[in-house]
Amino acid sequence: MSKGVTFYFVRHGETFLNRYNRMQGWTNAPLTPEGIEDVHRSGRGLKDIRFDAVYTSDLMRTIETAKIILDENTSADHLTIHPMKEFREVGFGSHEGLPARKIWEEADAKARLHHDLPEGTEVEIKHFLDTIAELDPYHDAENYATFWQRVESGLLTLLNRHAGTDETILVVCHGLTIRNLLHGLVADFDENEALQNASVSIVDYRDGQFKMEAYNQTDHFA
Repeated sequence: MSKGVTFYFVRHGETFLNRYNRMQGWTNAPLTPEGIEDVHRSGRGLKDIRFDAVYTSDLMRTIETAKIILDENTSADHLTIHPMKEFREVGFGSHEGLPARKIWEEADAKARLHHDLPEGTEVEIKHFLDTIAELDPYHDAENYATFWQRVESGLLTLLNRHAGTDETILVVCHGLTIRNLLHGLVADFDENEALQNASVSIVDYRDGQFKMEAYNQTDHFA
């Protein structure tokens, strides 16, 4: 049987900006007490998985989440966390910290003036990100192409290091980052459900093909 690599993509625990429903891309916000507990529960559910390497974004909420998961793991003493800027969430520029509903409603209204967008699709998300970037008066927000090129470069780094090793790799990052990674990797990816905090999505890469093993999994929480 050919060798491959298995990726465990974990979304960070709930932060205070998540709780307050604020835009959170590159902004650092601490995990809430409930978010910390959920990560512990997720980590306990994964405690017997032997990871061979651990990557996060370079934002503190993912690094803190990874530390908790490793603290709960039974075979993580040999592991070092490798933060990578490539796996950051979308940068929302001057929209960072603003009420998320207001920003998404403005983007929705503007996008639908130009596109007939079906609900909950990746096409919709792409247009939303492009529109949010257009609405940023400082032009600091990332559009979809800039975001995806950054994330894709991180993925290629991991594949170059780990493809064909039969290793199991933990990647702790962000909701939109993981969704777009999965959309770019898995040919038949059609999930519209937003990722929950501390959830796990598992992808196996073998013989040049990506296969989804789990999406937005929380039933392992212990």
